[in-house]
Order: sequence, then structure tokens, then C-alpha cells
Amino acid sequence: MTRVAALDCGTNSLRLLVADLGERALTKTDVHREMRIVRLGEGVDRTGRLAPEAIERTRVALVDYAATCRDLGVERVRMVATSASRDAENREDFRSMVREVLGADPEVVTGDEEAALSFDGATRELDPELGPFLVMDIGGGSTELVLGDGGPGGGVSAARSVDVGCVRLTERHLLDDPPTPAQVAGAEADIDRALELVREVVPVGKARTAVGLAGSVTTVAALALGLPAYDAARIHLSRIPAADVRRVSAALLGHTRAQRAALPVMHPGRVDVIGAGALILRTLVDRLDLTEILVSEADILDGIAWSMSRSATEEGST
Repeated sequence: MTRVAALDCGTNSLRLLVADLGERALTKTDVHREMRIVRLGEGVDRTGRLAPEAIERTRVALVDYAATCRDLGVERVRMVATSASRDAENREDFRSMVREVLGADPEVVTGDEEAALSFDGATRELDPELGPFLVMDIGGGSTELVLGDGGPGGGVSAARSVDVGCVRLTERHLLDDPPTPAQVAGAEADIDRALELVREVVPVGKARTAVGLAGSVTTVAALALGLPAYDAARIHLSRIPAADVRRVSAALLGHTRAQRAALPVMHPGRVDVIGAGALILRTLVDRLDLTEILVSEADILDGIAWSMSRSATEEGST
């Protein structure tokens, strides 16, 4: 058994998973999960740079995560940084900060690497008979669409990462409260252009099951299920019909910020960007003719943990 810490630093959130990995990469037991909204990618779409205050918010959260890792006796750490860190001119400032706090470099992965980790995390424990899977990971700065077979022996057959995410589209288009129809149409046009790029490399029609990941998707699912509070156990592996995705998306885009904040399942750090996240999901459902979404609480964070299990196995065999 090896205790590992996986950290996922995206455009909107910084998340930590501490897990125990069994021998030969066959089992994973979660010990601790935590999320902080740090909005590392605030303004990156406009300026091309990480703001000093965003790096500082991330540093504060990372200090706490490093202490948690020490307290829990973590043996291996892997931190992956995604869209905002890829895009920023001053990403070395971020890298230096992480090295100082965590004692390890963050890995600024490519969109394809991000897609593969998300796919592995989401599908490893799903029934392979439900495949091929189309995994849709809606992040703050980017969205990954990945096609492949699930299970420990499965893998990615095609993937594309595109620069549409809930933070990016909110900052670019959804500026009013609530956004105007013209603003929503502008965001939707961006999503449509991104989907054209996806279709060039991912044969989405081959998928048998569409799997939705990340906070925008799970929040839409919580609202569709009518939950009185956010409940990851009830959300995980729920099936949300396309009609419910459309209904929830329309409601969120029509709400004011105060109305969204009052929803009992809403995380405070998602209040201002959930409309864009729901719009991305609804557009995917409509353009890909999906009848439902299988919602997963397992995602890139789990994929990062599983990747360390593979590394441990490889080292043990040398």
C-alpha cells in the first residue's frame, strides 16, 4: 500500500486527493478530498498573465494542503496544473511558488495529457460494457472531450482540448447580471467553433455513453436531482436526461447572481461562473444529440492518483 497525494490546479479551483493505492495498481481507497476556489486563471484570457493576487490565493491554499500531506503521512506527491498555467506568460512565477511551498515542481500538462488523466480517472471503475465512453470534462479555462474504452485495460482513442471553460466564457461574454441574450449567443458561438475543432479529431458518434465531469456538471446534476444540499454520493453515477440539462441551464442563465447564490447546492466559488458551465454542457448535449449524461465525481484528480500507482508498479519491477 502506498499513500499518495494528487493535486489538480485548474483555472478555477485547487483540489487535493490523498489516497491509498494497492499493489499492482488494482485498488484505490480515498483518505481525504478537499477543494479551494482560488481562481488562478482570473484575467488570463484578457492579459495572458497570472495575476499576483491569484498566485497568492493559490499559495495560501497550497500551504494548507502541504501541511495536510505531512499530517497524513503522504509518500508520493504529484501536482498537475492545467489550462491557466499553460496559457500564462509568467507561469514560471507560479512554478517557483509551488516549488517553494510543496517541495516539488507542478507539471504543466498539455491538453492531451489532461484529457488522458481525466478519462482514466472517470472510467477506470465503470463497467467496460458501457463503452465506448465520451468523457466531457468542463473546466474553468478549457474543456476536454475524450473517446475511448474504460476499465484498467482501456485507453484513449481520440481526444481534443479546446479553450472554452466556465471562467473564460464568463469573463469574455457573460458580463451582465443576468447575462443578456446577445451575450449568451456570443458564448454559444464560441462553443460551437470549439466543437468544430473537436469533430475534426474525435469521432463522437461512436460513443455509447457520455460521461460528464467537474464542478459545472456536478452542480447541474445536483439541481436536476432537486437535492436539498450538495451530496456527492447521490450525484456520482446519476443519469441526467437531456431535457433536465436544458431546463437547469436556462434557469441558471436567467438567474441573477443573488438568485444563484441562494441555491442550496451552490458552492460560493461557482456562483459567478456556473451559467457559462451549464451553457457549455447544454450545448454539448444539443450539438452531439445526447439523450442523457452519466455524471461522475471521479475525474482528473483520480487519474493523477492512478498515474502514481502505475509509477510505483514500474519502479518496483526494475
